[in-house]
Amino acid sequence: MKRQSNQYLNLKELTMLLGITICIFSCSKDFSLQQSVLPIDSLPKNSISVLTQHNDNSRAGWNNHETILTVNNVNANSFGKQFVLNVDDQVYAQPLVISNLLISGSKHNVVYIASVNNTVYAFDAEKGNPIWSRNYTASQYSRAPRNTDMTGACGGSYFDFSGSMGIVGTPVIDSSSQTIYFVARSTNGNGSSFAQHLHAVSLLDGSERSGSPVEITANCSGNGDGSINNVLHFDAQKQNQRQALTLTNGLVFVTFSSHCDWGPYHGWILGYDYKSLQQKIVYNNTPNGINGGIWESGMGMAVDGQGNLYCVTGNGSVGYNNDPTNAINRGESALKLSISGSTLSVSSYFTPFNFQVLEDYDLDYGGLGAFLIPNSNTFFTGCKDGNFYVLNKDNMGGYNIGSNQIQQTININNADANMHCQPSYFKGSLKEYVYVWPENEPLHAIPFNGTTDLFDIANQLVYNVNGPVGQNGGVISVSSNGNIDNSGIVWVAHAIPPYDAEHGVRPGILRAFSATDITKEIWNNQLNAQQDGAGNYAKFSSPTIANGHVYLPTFSNQVVVYGLKK
Repeated sequence: MKRQSNQYLNLKELTMLLGITICIFSCSKDFSLQQSVLPIDSLPKNSISVLTQHNDNSRAGWNNHETILTVNNVNANSFGKQFVLNVDDQVYAQPLVISNLLISGSKHNVVYIASVNNTVYAFDAEKGNPIWSRNYTASQYSRAPRNTDMTGACGGSYFDFSGSMGIVGTPVIDSSSQTIYFVARSTNGNGSSFAQHLHAVSLLDGSERSGSPVEITANCSGNGDGSINNVLHFDAQKQNQRQALTLTNGLVFVTFSSHCDWGPYHGWILGYDYKSLQQKIVYNNTPNGINGGIWESGMGMAVDGQGNLYCVTGNGSVGYNNDPTNAINRGESALKLSISGSTLSVSSYFTPFNFQVLEDYDLDYGGLGAFLIPNSNTFFTGCKDGNFYVLNKDNMGGYNIGSNQIQQTININNADANMHCQPSYFKGSLKEYVYVWPENEPLHAIPFNGTTDLFDIANQLVYNVNGPVGQNGGVISVSSNGNIDNSGIVWVAHAIPPYDAEHGVRPGILRAFSATDITKEIWNNQLNAQQDGAGNYAKFSSPTIANGHVYLPTFSNQVVVYGLKK
C-alpha cells in the first residue's frame, strides 16, 4: 500500500500496515528497549501520524485530524507543559510521530527526535518513556562536524550553527516498511576529512536496513565553479544538508545548500531508491555556473499528485551563454521538476525579472519555506526582497525582462522582512488562510480564494504582537479538527524579542492563536514561564502537533511536550 504523497494515515490503514507480530532481538549497548508501558486502550482514538516535515508533501503545515485541542481548551488554565524528552544536543530537525506502532505486542504512539550529535531517539509519544536511542556517527570517524570546522564560511566566523551539525535536515518516515530515513554527517578528530551518509533504519529498534548506510557522493558534467575536467564533484564538507528529506514514488530525495556561501558549492538534488538506497537521480541546478543552494528555511521540497517536485533556489547563476531563459542554470528561481527515469528536468520555472539586483544585494530567493496550497494549482513562495510570489504550479511564469508575468505578487513594504520563516495553511468553514510571520513584521493571515487562486490582500488579518526580530522569523504549524473553525489553532515558535536568533542561541517562545482570527492569542508558554517555558528557540524547526500534544524542539537539548492538564 503506497501512501507517500499523503503522509497522514488513519487507524484502519495503520492496522493493516503495522498489525503484525514483531519480535525484538537483544539490544546493543547503543540503545535500550523498554517494555510497553502504555495500554492499547489509552491511546487517543483515531490517532494520526506526522511522517514528514510540515505534515505532508504539500508542506502546508496543517494537521486537520487534531480532535483534542481546540480554541476553547488551549488556555493558561487547562493547557501547559506535560513532560520533556531529553536528548544529547540541539534539535534542528522537526520531531516526527507515528501512531499505533506494534512493539512487543503492544501499540504505541512514538515520537522520533534527531540531534545534531547524530543521535536518533524514539520515545513513547504519550508518556515520554524512552524506547531506543542510537548514535549514527560513521564508524571510521570520531564525531559530528562543528561550525568551527567550516573554516572558510563567513570568513572563518561561522555562527549560523553554534556547535555540532550532524543530523540537521528533518528525516522522513515510510510507514509501510517501518523505516526512518535521515542524513548524518561525520568528521575525524581534527576536522580534515568529512563524510555524509544516508541512513535507513528500523522504527522498532534503530537497526540499519539492508544497504544502509550509504555514503553520499555525486558527480555531474559541467564547467561550473569547482569543476575538474568539466566534471563537478559533491563536496561533503561544503554542501549543507539543511532542507528536510522528501519521500515520493519510491525515492528518497536529499537536497543541499551551502555554509554561508562558502564556495565552490551548488544546489544538488540526489534521489535514492527507498528500498536498496541505490542512487538513482543526480541533479545540479547550476552545473555551468555557481551557487544555487536549496534550503528554504529547513522545509522540504513539495510534491504534487503527479509526483512532480517543487523547490526554490537561492543566489546563483541564471541561464547560460547570456540567455537567462536557458534552463541549464537556475539559481534565484522557483522550479517545478519532473521525474523521467533517472533524470530530473525543469518543466516550469519562475525567475524574478530583477534577479541580478537580488543577486548583487544578497536578497536571494529560496529563503522562505515554500509550499503547494492544498486543492489548488498554486505554489506560494517568498524572497528576501520582501515579496511573496504566487505562482501557477504548472505555468510559473518563466523569465521576462522588465516585469514578472505571474499569478500575483504581494509586497509587504518592509525591506527588513527577509522571509527567514516557515508559513502554514488552514481552511475553515468559510475562509482559507496562509499564515506567515517574517522577521521585523507582524503575524499575517492572508485569505486565499480557491476559486480564483488569488489572495485577498485587502482583507488580510495582521497582529502586531511583539514578534521575531533581526534575521530570523517565526516557524508555524496549524492544527484543527477538519474545517471546524473553533478547532483551528495557529502555533508559532520564534526567538523572544529583542533577541535575534540568526547567529546565536536565544530564548524562545511558543504561541497559539485562533486560526480564524489571529488577533486573538489564546496562549503562550511565557504566561507561566516557570512552569511552561521551554528554554532556547530551535530555529527553522516547526512544532509538531499530533494526538492532543504539541512537540516543541529546542536548542536546550530537549523536546518539550505540551498538552491538556489532567
